[in-house]
Amino acid sequence: MPLPPSELSRMIKTRPLPGAPVVIEADEVERAALAERFGLGAVRSLRAEVSLEAKPRAIRATGSLRADIMQPCAVSGEDFPVTIEEPIDLRFVEEDARSLPEDEDAEIELEADDCDEIGYAGDMFDLGEAVAQTLGLAIDPYAEGPNADAARKAAGIVREGEQEGPLAAMLAALKKD
Repeated sequence: MPLPPSELSRMIKTRPLPGAPVVIEADEVERAALAERFGLGAVRSLRAEVSLEAKPRAIRATGSLRADIMQPCAVSGEDFPVTIEEPIDLRFVEEDARSLPEDEDAEIELEADDCDEIGYAGDMFDLGEAVAQTLGLAIDPYAEGPNADAARKAAGIVREGEQEGPLAAMLAALKKD
């Protein structure tokens, strides 16, 4: 089954590669679609600047991503502003050039660079989708907003190491003696 189209598609021809860095800025429609995809209140801005370099068997993409998002607090659920600044370091490898073992059960030794490898077919690859995935991976799913402690207290949730109530007060008094 084919994948749905990317919300931030930016197709780049493999030959010739752009000489100048590629700047990707998401427009309002793309930002709204990315917010929905990643479960965010909003993506207020998203900009990536990426340099492309031809390598043997691959195209290396390096640069940076900056995004301002409204993320739900993991505790209260309220949206709060978060700025994401993330380096980009990817390798785009043509599907035919990827070396996969013929035996599905065989172990694969991964090099550090292999973990950020993205396959493509034909003479183009989607740099925009790679930027979108970089954003998705940079979002902290357990981020806590400024009202997290108040929400915990209202729900009666006690953090590890914190105690409340009459028993806690008696134990604290005993520790002072």
